[in-house]
Amino acid sequence: MLGFYELQLIILISACLLFLLVERHVSTRKRTTAKDHDPDRLENGGSTTPVNALATLTRRYLVVYAIVMGADWLQGPYVYSLYHEQYELPERMVAVLFVTGFMSAGLTAPLVGVWADQHGRRKLCLVFCFTYLFTCFCVTIPYLPILLLGRIAGGISTSILFSVFESWLVSAANSLTIPSSDLSTIFGRATLVNGFVATAAGVVSNQFVSLTHSFVSPFVASAALLVLAYVVIKASWTENFGGSGGATIVGGSDPFQLKRLAQAWRIVRADPMLLVIGLTQTCFEGSMYLFVFLWVPSLQEASPTFPAIPLPLGYIFSSFMISMMLGSLLYTVICAWAPGSPTDSSLTIHAKLSSIVCAVSGLALAVSVRSPEESTRFWAFCAFEACVGAYYPVQGMLRGTLIANEHRATLSALFRVPLNVFVVVSLLTGVSSARHAVLSVSSLMLSFSAIMTAFFLVGRTEDVILPEQNHRPA
Repeated sequence: MLGFYELQLIILISACLLFLLVERHVSTRKRTTAKDHDPDRLENGGSTTPVNALATLTRRYLVVYAIVMGADWLQGPYVYSLYHEQYELPERMVAVLFVTGFMSAGLTAPLVGVWADQHGRRKLCLVFCFTYLFTCFCVTIPYLPILLLGRIAGGISTSILFSVFESWLVSAANSLTIPSSDLSTIFGRATLVNGFVATAAGVVSNQFVSLTHSFVSPFVASAALLVLAYVVIKASWTENFGGSGGATIVGGSDPFQLKRLAQAWRIVRADPMLLVIGLTQTCFEGSMYLFVFLWVPSLQEASPTFPAIPLPLGYIFSSFMISMMLGSLLYTVICAWAPGSPTDSSLTIHAKLSSIVCAVSGLALAVSVRSPEESTRFWAFCAFEACVGAYYPVQGMLRGTLIANEHRATLSALFRVPLNVFVVVSLLTGVSSARHAVLSVSSLMLSFSAIMTAFFLVGRTEDVILPEQNHRPA
């Protein structure tokens, strides 16, 4: 007889397959319509973007994205177990290691963005392969200074992974004059691919641990994927820069690019829409990172059979990943079906979706706090993960549209500074011992972000459509 979580996983997989069929039908109809009428393409110099150019860019990005996210997901489930169970480090020291990683990410994020804009996004993506490979190497040595060094390298790698890769894609799409609707499709498919990869990585890493009886083995597999990612990026990606990138006039006099950072901060401070985007990133991704620490004890607390019968964490994790894929598919279907009239543009739709995603995710966390029922908490967490699946393509489109190419990677990385500060402060206050309070605060912050987005972003999006079209071929 199937248990509760096995049955829920089957239901989620069935729903995901149904949405895949719907998304495929909608995408096919959209491509057929675009052949006869596509004004966005004709406005860019009077010629259409070749279909094979879009397909080539999509394939090049998604292949690399799948490899690097696979390398990341292979490590995720076993970092804590490796430190605490295999290396027998006390929980306080494990918390110090995690905080070190987040602090490293927060301190290096703005520099990573500046260096990417100045010296090349492709080059920084290649650097990511080296830094994350070094992280995997450090993890295999049970010596505290080496482990701390590995967490520092891991923080740098995280900053590159979640800002520079996206900046490369947006700039490459702009150089090909690819319309925003097609770019949003790439973002949606990237999140869908991420869900598939995460689900597969969880199964593969579990098999590696079962065969080797060591939590180190997933990190060795991750290192192999990073080598493969380096080869693929080197062979298939072209270089792109920020506004004055590629020139060697600034490096010697200002190696940390402080002037460029100050200029980027002035841009953010002067634009309420960019401030709201940064607020949304801090609230949502901060809540998401804290959720990683909280979902297991929250479900264990609600389970009437725990600890006599342990929770099937693998099935639960797979359910969350399927939920994330459902959110990504729902986003793709909404974007394909949404009207494209001047009063409801693509940018306006994404601003509204950003507000809705924050509101629903805040409600989901609130329900998980209020309800003592295990099944209710599980489905609330699944709803939160579905919002994660929609959040990444929505936020990627907003950043890609509203941030000029000159400072795209810089600003994207700059937004990660308050995010990492938020997570570090929460970890230092002890999230596991105060999980209800942390989830409640996260719910309130997400609700606040939804309100700010509705008031300061949705109403202003129409004013930036024409300028966005003007700088699209950056």
